[in-house]
Amino acid sequence: MRILYLTRSDSVHDQRFLQTLAQSEHDGFVWRLNSGTYPTPAGVTALEWSGIEGGLNDENLPFALQELEKTIHTTQPDLVHAGPLQDLAYLAANTGFSNLLAMSWGFDLMKDVNVSKTYEHRARFALERSQRLITDAQCSAQKAVDLGFPYEKICIFPWGVDLQHFSPANARRAGFSWREIMGWKDKLVLLCLRSWEPNYGVDVLLAAFEKAAAENPDLRLILLNDGRLHDKFMESLEGENLEGKVFIGGRVTNEDLVKYYGAADVYVTPSHIDGSSVSLMEALACGLPTIASDIPANLEWVYHNDNGWIFPDDDIESLKDVILDVPTHNLESMAESARVTAERKADWQKNRQILLDCYQQLQPDEGKRNE
Repeated sequence: MRILYLTRSDSVHDQRFLQTLAQSEHDGFVWRLNSGTYPTPAGVTALEWSGIEGGLNDENLPFALQELEKTIHTTQPDLVHAGPLQDLAYLAANTGFSNLLAMSWGFDLMKDVNVSKTYEHRARFALERSQRLITDAQCSAQKAVDLGFPYEKICIFPWGVDLQHFSPANARRAGFSWREIMGWKDKLVLLCLRSWEPNYGVDVLLAAFEKAAAENPDLRLILLNDGRLHDKFMESLEGENLEGKVFIGGRVTNEDLVKYYGAADVYVTPSHIDGSSVSLMEALACGLPTIASDIPANLEWVYHNDNGWIFPDDDIESLKDVILDVPTHNLESMAESARVTAERKADWQKNRQILLDCYQQLQPDEGKRNE
């Protein structure tokens, strides 16, 4: 098949999907909504156009729609794979192309449909005109069903991770020397990779960690990533209570991540809204027990007192108590359980086949193609 993949820009998930497409028997093309220069794996054709700035809105929608219609006419795809729902899938649905595979990125169903009637309308419009839906979590699949999409037409699979790269042995080997250099060899080290954005609850973690560290001076925190709340977070980190106890690493490459997983004892994901988090899967794969907020997507991965701990979302005191309780648990046993969870559910080499099977289900009749 000729498959046209539509996305906003580029992410780890995009690269995995495109790499799978490149390695398949299909002819792959990618069209990105946002302006910019992005890497594209060999075997997939990147379709050039000017792109837009600031997201899809009423002003630039006609232009983007016209350009996408030209692209569809030129490439003559058999299948269009598009997401998130409110922009790329909605845009594709407006072209009238019939063999549409919509893809939810989690936030589009778990948050955006509740933000405004416009976003809800766009999601419904895209779903009504899609032959199948791909999503990474049961909770977002259920939200699509609530919006009227048939459950039997949903392909559910977590995006997954490379279990050979993200492994306990690789992580420990990469992280041991870093931890020793930091002088944290005998400390209890927490790690958080979530974006510094309102959705991800990093402020909750900072507040809880400060309280916990006041009671247990051997606690340490590795805080990676960045975002719009950077200035606010840096201001809160200037207090002497956290001096020498928090490492700020900024954005790091995917290749370097395993080092920080290896340097940590416990991973923390305090998100308020999420799908299946790739960093959570990577942490579990590296054998890190995880402290997670009790949102539906996290509950699909983290099991209290088994491979981690659950705390009530946005509850600083409860998170503090969980952090302080960590040393009382058998972390080695919980680490083994974390790895088992990843092997069972997060193996991209297995999960990618679900994507290919979903493509196959949408194979059009020979010679049938949209004009």
